[in-house]
Amino acid sequence: MTAVTAGRFAPRVGGGRQLAGTGTLLRFALRRDRVMIPVWIAVNALMVLSMPNTLKGLYGTAAERADLVRQMETNTSLRAMVGPIFDDSIGGLTAWRVGVFAGLLAAVMSLLVVVRHTRDEEESGRQELISSAMVGRRAPLTAALLAAAVANGVLALIVAGGLAVQGGVGALAFGLGIAGVGMVFATMAAIVVQLTESARLARGLTSAVLGAAFVLRAAGDSAADDGSSVLTWLSPSGWLENLRPYGQERWRVLLLFAGAAVVQGAIAYELAGRRDVGMSFLPTRPGPAEGRLATAGALAWRLQRGSVLGWSIGFFLAGVVYGAMTEGAADLVGDNDNAREVFQRMGGQSGLTDAFLASMIGIMGLIAALYIVASVLRLHGEETSQRAEPILANAVGRLRWASGHLLIAFGGAALIMLLSGLGFAVGYGQELGPILGACLVQLPAIWTIGGLAVLLHGVSARVAVAAWAVAGAVLLIGWIGPALDLPPAVLDVSPFGHLPKLPGGEMAWTPVLVLTAIAVALVAGGLAALRRRDMST
Repeated sequence: MTAVTAGRFAPRVGGGRQLAGTGTLLRFALRRDRVMIPVWIAVNALMVLSMPNTLKGLYGTAAERADLVRQMETNTSLRAMVGPIFDDSIGGLTAWRVGVFAGLLAAVMSLLVVVRHTRDEEESGRQELISSAMVGRRAPLTAALLAAAVANGVLALIVAGGLAVQGGVGALAFGLGIAGVGMVFATMAAIVVQLTESARLARGLTSAVLGAAFVLRAAGDSAADDGSSVLTWLSPSGWLENLRPYGQERWRVLLLFAGAAVVQGAIAYELAGRRDVGMSFLPTRPGPAEGRLATAGALAWRLQRGSVLGWSIGFFLAGVVYGAMTEGAADLVGDNDNAREVFQRMGGQSGLTDAFLASMIGIMGLIAALYIVASVLRLHGEETSQRAEPILANAVGRLRWASGHLLIAFGGAALIMLLSGLGFAVGYGQELGPILGACLVQLPAIWTIGGLAVLLHGVSARVAVAAWAVAGAVLLIGWIGPALDLPPAVLDVSPFGHLPKLPGGEMAWTPVLVLTAIAVALVAGGLAALRRRDMST
């Protein structure tokens, strides 16, 4: 019986009974995410609330801020990245500088929460067990959306409260706009999980839509300096921009967020009532019956090839965009010594163009650390979902099983950084060799983060997810630390802080070799621990 047919023959009950148990499931979801949600909120809020002081240091006078606005009107490459400026106050510049990224982080947090408490639960079999009790058909979906709403609501309150000193009305608009982007993608994820049988595919599809929304907004903003492009209005990120916090707020734009969330939520509810637990409207295509999955490594590649392809395309395109921005960034900084100093703290004491390239390549390295953690923790997902046990019950040892996934994780990190370098060279139109070298020199730090994830998974499956906290902390230090002028002792906590600043700087082999040795030791320790412990413990 197909998923749709089974859903049509399912018994229909009243709306109240279909939501039975929602409160209990919501409390359980918030308890399970008591670390993940606060970390996402803290990272996003810190990025936003640290920006006013940074901007005061960079553009302390009204004349400097007015000059920045004039330059952004003609700088299409940077406008595509962060959007146009609608007000030259510190609050307006804050909304301009971090609005796009704050919305993206809220969207990622929301889609992860919804997928985790819906399709992940069904895929693991836990939802079927829960549904055997007094739990309504739509209660799990409702609890997941409410958990996302709580997370976005808290984020909105923190942002609005923290920016209130810059102007309460603009702060409220900015906080609500960020939360609105998060809820649009939460309800979008709620639709996607009804269509797919795999949580991994649901996250990938929703992330692809998020990437498309970013591209649409970037294309629209490069074409128009006032957010009026049709392409900008097709993206939820563009809605946040056109809400215009601190720039004569357009409160009616909030109706777009509310309308999209309500419509998408209604569609998700309708679909949820028409399928069985564990089923989907787009059934998974059967795999090959012979030959191609003869080894554990081949199975690992089949499981992760979609992820590798998606990250590869994303890094190449990001490299092209950042490379094309290089000359525009140099023009924007101009004679602003404070802005130049921030770039040099991130990218080294070389020329401004090389410092900008080094800082952007460093950011790509930080993001690549998220890829390697996700790829390594595929071992954790296979183990906790009980899919690893049938493989290990055959003539496949633990090291052989793990090695296939680790080869893809560490080799994939090298691949995406290589493609990022090619993208930078295409976008910038300059010499390929130095840029590729700058990208590849990030690998020892990326591998060190991956090695730590291997060690945590090897010690215990229960603590493996702590690798996300490590990657998040490293990302936060590398992204915000230089702008806040944090002490060197804090910046050196991140392995990226020890790498040579290329291109433009001098190549230093000692930290590269030391970090590589540390990564090897961490992987070896993790594999040794994996051999000794019980599975799923």
